[in-house]
This record gives sequence, C-alpha cells and structure tokens, in this order.
Amino acid sequence: MAIKLYNTKVRKRVEFSPIDENNVQMYVCGPTVYDRAHLGNARPVIVFDTLFRLLRYTYGADHVTYVRNFTDVDDKINATALARQQAGAAGTLEDLIAERSEETIGWYLEDMAALGALEPTAMPRATQYIAQMIAMIEDLIAKGHAYVAEGHALFRVRSFTEYGALSGRSVDDMIAGARVEVAPYKEDPMDFVLWKPSSDDQPGWDSPWGHGRPGWHIECSAMALDLLGDAFDIHGGGNDLTFPHHENEVAQSTCAGHGFANVWMHNEMLQVEGKKMSKSLGNFFTVRDLLEQGVAGEVIRLVFLMTHYRKPMDWTDAKRAEAQKMLTDWFDILRKHGYSPKTVAQLKASGDWAADIELMGVLGNDLNTPGALARMHVLAKARTTFGLVPLAHALETLGLVSDWAVLDVSASPRDEIPDWVTVVIEQLIARRGAARASKDWGEADRLRDLLSAAGVQVSDVAGTASWSPGQDFDPSVLEELK
Repeated sequence: MAIKLYNTKVRKRVEFSPIDENNVQMYVCGPTVYDRAHLGNARPVIVFDTLFRLLRYTYGADHVTYVRNFTDVDDKINATALARQQAGAAGTLEDLIAERSEETIGWYLEDMAALGALEPTAMPRATQYIAQMIAMIEDLIAKGHAYVAEGHALFRVRSFTEYGALSGRSVDDMIAGARVEVAPYKEDPMDFVLWKPSSDDQPGWDSPWGHGRPGWHIECSAMALDLLGDAFDIHGGGNDLTFPHHENEVAQSTCAGHGFANVWMHNEMLQVEGKKMSKSLGNFFTVRDLLEQGVAGEVIRLVFLMTHYRKPMDWTDAKRAEAQKMLTDWFDILRKHGYSPKTVAQLKASGDWAADIELMGVLGNDLNTPGALARMHVLAKARTTFGLVPLAHALETLGLVSDWAVLDVSASPRDEIPDWVTVVIEQLIARRGAARASKDWGEADRLRDLLSAAGVQVSDVAGTASWSPGQDFDPSVLEELK
C-alpha cells in the first residue's frame, strides 16, 4: 500500500519510500521526565503511535523499528530532586534525581498505555548514552564544527551553510527574533551548547572539557545514531521542536557526517476550549486528571483522532461527549450482531480478520484520521459481515480497543438495559443537576460517586447531561433505589 506523508523538510506531501522495507525506522522525540504528562504531551504520542500501527500494517510488525527517547537530564528534574532533598528526603542528589526520573517514566508509560499507545521498540534514556554524546562532540570539534570555551563545548552554527533549511528561516532572521542565549564565551549568538559544566549540586560526568552534562540537542542525535544507524526513515515530534531542537539535530548530525532522517514530520499544538492550555487560565490538566475523572482512555484517543495531526486541535467537552457516544454506538452495533471476544478471536484464527482497503488508503494519505473515522461510520451503517469485520479491524488498528472484553455483556448496549435501570439513572442525574444548581456540592459529589460506582459515564455538555454504560457497568449497585 502506498503511503504519503507531509515532509517538513521539503514542505509537501511525498510518497514514502523506506531505505529498507525490511527495516523501516522511526525516531520520535519523547518527554522530559520531571512531572505527569499533560494533555498536550499526549498528541505526538497518539499521532506517531498511529503512524507506527500503519507502518506495521503495511510492512509487517517485525519490520518496523520505533525509537522514542526519555530526556532524564534536565534542570527541572534537578530542581524537583533538590526540593525533595531540602524537605528531608533520604539519599544523595543523584539518587533522588534517578528516583524522580524512574517514578515519572512509570507514570508516563502507564498513562500512554491507557490511551492505547503501543510501547515503542526502544525507549532509550539520555543518561545511558553519555559516552556516545561525548564521542560525537569530539568528532565535531575535530572537524571544526564545534569549539570549547569556559568549560562549554559549542556548535559553530555558521559552519553549516544549510542551517535554517528545516524551519525555513535564515540565521539572521533567527537572531532577530529567536530564543537565543547570549553568552560572552560564544563566538556567535546562534551557537548552541553541546556540553556544559555542572556545579556540585548538579549531576555530571567526566569529559575532555571537564565535569559536566550534555546539552539537550546532542542527546537525540547520539541516541538515533546509536540505535538506528547513519540514516533512517522518519523523525517526528511536535512542531514546537522544529526550531531550535530539530534544526540543531540536523546541523550537528550532518556535520558529523551522518545522513540522519529522510522525512521530518511535525504535529500541530493543542488548545482547550479554544484557548492555549495554561495554568494561569485554569485550563491546564494532565492525562491522569482526565482518567481519574472517568474519561476512558479510548475516548481521549478518539478526540485526538478526530482532528488531522497537522491542524491545531481543540479539546472541548462537547468533542469528548461526541467521541464517547461514537464509541458506544460502534460497540453496541457489534454486540447486536453477535460480536464477542470469542467471535473476534475466531475471525483472527480463521484468517477472516480483514481491513477495509478504502479506509487504510485514506489513513495512508498523510495519516488522515478524520477521513478514516468517516469511513468507519459508513462501515457501521452497512451492518453486514462485509462492514462489521472491517469496522472491528479499524477499531483495533486505530488503537481504540486494546481488549475485546469491551464487548462482554457487562458493557450493555443502552437498548438492552432494563427500564428500571434507565429510570433510576436519569433520576440520579436529575437530582445531581438540581444539587449543582443549588450549589449543594456535597450532595452532587455523593450522587456522582454513586453513578460512578455503577459504571455509569455521565457527560455534561452545554448544561445538558447525558449518560452511557461504561465497561464496568453494574446496575446491581442501583437495585436498592428501584
């Protein structure tokens, strides 16, 4: 199947042609692990997980290598560890930094798994590749592309004549308006740090330039080179990384004599209810916040897939409710036509588990997930074997179901729920609405918790509440209210 991808490097969609069809390789910039992943952090994860799934479908699961790193050398991690030490936590600063990184990586993997993300083939940590970073910096210095000044090793930007090609800006334009750190030891304001000295209260490693730690940009170049080789197929990340991070990766890797990435892909940013997500605006929340509020990971993922990855995405409560209803309807259709975990297993075993070619073609056109979802609505309306098998296949391919137990009887379609259960639930929702209107928050919370205990998912959109049975739906919790 032909795949077309928008390549930032040439500013157009191109037909994807891997270097080696038996070993398709992708590198994506991962998180700096100092805290919980906020909702914006989830967008590149879902975008490139979807691409990973598409590549596995096209070339075979054993022929795709996906690397996503963890940056575990960072001043924010250091500050968090130092605050813990000052608060009386036991252990050295290095121990507390490692402890914080390990804790945060665990949170991240747990939260991303809840969104249906497959684990990448490799997840390197920057601290595991210090030797490779030092070796690359030494090579750049030897070739005249870097220099040492006051314990720092810096990349000489003007030694790379193509600097700015990825982001489409000239060096002089960047200096005029960019985030450039001016320092007296720099030959040029645009030169960026490859290595910097560490103080006694900061983690560090011995190097030819003294005790210190790497700059941010050299980390990804060294890890990609070590794990994927001299050249690889795709490099991805958010468009906020195009400059300076990805621009600097291109410069230092190319000057070190490496081909680096053929295709550069960037996802757009996320807003919340039409505004940039910000703590000051009170619209900042983490993936874990949503999960703890009872929003299913599949629902969160579907909201992301409803917007093309190269367009700004707006998280709204209305979209969340729409996604929840969409998934509920699709699963209800499958159940009504006799689908169960056993049915799906039999389809896979018999070889009848097949994709819809049209849907996969749409998805292969620069990850057109909104188009793929539109095709799924068409398949659902068909309500025949020819429509429902591909619908189920698409749900799994897009990461919208990881466990077909979702089709078990416990997750009942609305029209199979006894009338008394519907009456009780709607009465509880009405009472909850009245309690909220009168600002009786204690009663509102009690009713919310009762509904949650019964596995009822409630959506409040524009002042109107709706509900659907969740995967853990258990109406017996409500029997005493009949």
